[in-house]
Amino acid sequence: MGKTRLEAFSDGVLAIIITIMVLEMKVPHGSDWAVLQALWPVFVSYLLSFVYVGIYWNNHHHMLHATRQVSGVVLWANLHLLFWLSLVPFATGWMGENHFAPLPTSLYGFVLLMSALAYWLLQCALRRQPENQLLVTALGRDLKGKLSLVMYVAGMVLALWLPALAWALYALVALMWLVPDRRIERLLQAE
Repeated sequence: MGKTRLEAFSDGVLAIIITIMVLEMKVPHGSDWAVLQALWPVFVSYLLSFVYVGIYWNNHHHMLHATRQVSGVVLWANLHLLFWLSLVPFATGWMGENHFAPLPTSLYGFVLLMSALAYWLLQCALRRQPENQLLVTALGRDLKGKLSLVMYVAGMVLALWLPALAWALYALVALMWLVPDRRIERLLQAE
């Protein structure tokens, strides 16, 4: 099966997720700086989530660029990823509206963890396709992906006592992934 419809559908869903997140940011009543200052947790949580969705979109694009064929299993794995990513606006809003309280910050980490696991499952499904050998070579052992999972779990636990430290861990993982997956870019350039 070709990958064109999978890419188009995923792009559309990710665009909707970003749109939902920005629409959840309510316009303040008032016209001074104090009104905006009160919204900093909402904006900061939106900013981190926007970066995360952008990272997933970017790496998803690169991964599919190195993919030759998809299967029914790949389609379901992709839907699984999109399901978890579609919960990012809810987790973002709850965390921001509650000023990074422990439980919302932990739930945010859970959504990030499940999104990362779903992305890994999508990679596994794509690796099983013999036509996708370039992707298998590019991904290698994926140490950065495994480290991210550990950091999400640590963030979820830390959030219950030190939400600010958990949030810093989530931001650190985002910084690790900010640059597109260079393993795939290098192999595509060599091809």
